[in-house]
Amino acid sequence: MTFRVCFVCTGNICRSPMAEHVFRSRVREAGLAGLVEVDSAGTDGWHEGDGADPRTVHVLREAGHGSGHTARQFRRDWFDRLDLVVALDAGHLRTLRRLAPTPQDAEKVRLLRSFDPSADPDDLDVPDPYYGDTAGFEHCLKLVEAASDGLLDAVRARLAA
Repeated sequence: MTFRVCFVCTGNICRSPMAEHVFRSRVREAGLAGLVEVDSAGTDGWHEGDGADPRTVHVLREAGHGSGHTARQFRRDWFDRLDLVVALDAGHLRTLRRLAPTPQDAEKVRLLRSFDPSADPDDLDVPDPYYGDTAGFEHCLKLVEAASDGLLDAVRARLAA
């Protein structure tokens, strides 16, 4: 059984590819690469076919993660094949839950930072760094990395069930 996770932000060039690569690293380090499939997409198709934002690539490489990426738009029919859809902010969460074809599919959608036990439950968004400088991307990476450990624990539990 393969557990499939898809990270989703708006354009699929900043936050979601960052989360994809960080989580893929965690999965590989945990020895689960053959059991967990990780990818990402955007709620909108603005950047479809583009690579990740150069600032995303920079902070991922500096932290020792992969960075190869091609942006794509999330499709409603993907819910059938996904086990977990991870939204990067509350707007993505609402969009994805509206897009879900069934209530069971809507339940697959979670906020990334909900997996970080140290996160403020009233502030679970990963802020969009696109209009800022590299510091915003570094902050985004820290939030993604902090939530990835809890997400990995949740996926392990689902695999063991």
